[in-house]
Amino acid sequence: MRLKSDIFVSSLLRRVFAVGGYAAVLRKGAQEAGTIFIRQRSRFGGETLYAPAPQNFFDDEADTSRKFEIRLQNVDADHIDSALSSEIRFDPDCWIVEIELDDCDGLFEVVADNADPRR
Repeated sequence: MRLKSDIFVSSLLRRVFAVGGYAAVLRKGAQEAGTIFIRQRSRFGGETLYAPAPQNFFDDEADTSRKFEIRLQNVDADHIDSALSSEIRFDPDCWIVEIELDDCDGLFEVVADNADPRR
């Protein structure tokens, strides 16, 4: 069984604060299985949007972890706002978590897909 979205988000917030960053929930979604988007702001002005990874990144059906892909990287806030607006129209039960931290390594699993032309 997959970890509930609200528990995953709560855990993520605690991990961010533990490493000296700032995190906030910008939009609460469905507690049980809401899609989670992570908006990372760096002190250098760029932003990165992490979205749920497609199912083909999961090795087997028993894998219940949450994996993310980089949807947009080092872009202006307007690009992130536009992408999130589209996602909200598609799925109004989604979560949006904002993180202010330069390095998110180890906070959540990010899959590598070097073939993505949006990067």
